Amino acid sequence: MSIFHFAFNVTDLDETRAFYGALLGCSEGRSTDTWVDFDFFGHQLSCHLGQPMEVAATGLVGEHKVPMPHFGVVLEHDDWRALADRLTAQGVEFVLAPHTRFAGEPGEQSTMFFLDPAGNPIEIKGLASMASAFAR
Repeated sequence: MSIFHFAFNVTDLDETRAFYGALLGCSEGRSTDTWVDFDFFGHQLSCHLGQPMEVAATGLVGEHKVPMPHFGVVLEHDDWRALADRLTAQGVEFVLAPHTRFAGEPGEQSTMFFLDPAGNPIEIKGLASMASAFAR
């Protein structure tokens, strides 16, 4: 299995640690004074101090315009639901609240969008079966 690596900019490492570590439950890896790595659901995120990417709600998916660019992860539905419940209980402000889209279609998925403290958009998807991740 391959591990995806994504490096991007954040504005404050303490806020980043609180968000990815404490809130999302990602374990911290290596770090310096200017960056920190996280195990993001089995993938490597490298959060570097700098100017975050420019984001706009330009991605039309179903009836919603979603922030572009964005990154995230696909989880088994039960894990997605547990995370959605935890984030809701913690008062996370969602760009797109947890919901299911494409119901009854091959691409049926649960999804939620939220921002990290630097404004980087994250999408977390939940699937009943990981085999349907590339369903057409």
